[in-house]
Amino acid sequence: MDYKELNFQGVTSERQWDVSAAFPILMRKVYLWMTLALVITGITAYGVANSPGILRAIYENQMLFWILVIAEFGLVIGVSAAINRLSLTTATLMFILYSVINGALMSYIFLAYTASSIATVFFITAGTFGAMTLIGYTTKTDLSSMGKFLFMALVGLVIATLVNLFIKSDGLTMILSYVGVLVFVGLTAWDSQKIKQMLLQAPDAGESAQKLALLGALTLYLDFINLFIYLLRIFGKRE
Repeated sequence: MDYKELNFQGVTSERQWDVSAAFPILMRKVYLWMTLALVITGITAYGVANSPGILRAIYENQMLFWILVIAEFGLVIGVSAAINRLSLTTATLMFILYSVINGALMSYIFLAYTASSIATVFFITAGTFGAMTLIGYTTKTDLSSMGKFLFMALVGLVIATLVNLFIKSDGLTMILSYVGVLVFVGLTAWDSQKIKQMLLQAPDAGESAQKLALLGALTLYLDFINLFIYLLRIFGKRE
């Protein structure tokens, strides 16, 4: 899909009203769904961290751990690839389930870092994320070329992270954390612009458009979570 902003020349006034009326509704849904997913993830992570039985079941049972990891990837791929074939209800439930699983897998942060540093980094993340979404939303500059570069950088980051799982270098971990922050700061701005341009083309706020808004919420949710994790590795204080 070409995410160029719409040119309304030659479009009827009724059509213009439909588009302009639908756009703010859809953008609110993007941030509402994203916020809901973050709340679910946070509550789940805290709850699991304070439930020794569940915590042991996840991190001492390797089979269960990898089932959750695979399910997490499967849900993201499923929602992203099959969004047009899924109903809005099914896609929303898959997003919620992903948020729960992600929260369970992130529960370790409450054991590894102090509560005060987690809270501090969360607010740093929220402030940074908010600033970059505002830039992406308001800038007139086309960020698509930057997005391609950031995607390549993301692929390199993933590969380097996988390599570091074997060599276990603390120095490389810190370098990758700084790189990760830069990548996801840029991706947040790029994704915000892409989502805006995509939803500007929605003719109404029907189910098809709402599914695109849900997909946008998932994208921004992933940007926020990854930015938070990388910032936590840099600024978080260990228990």
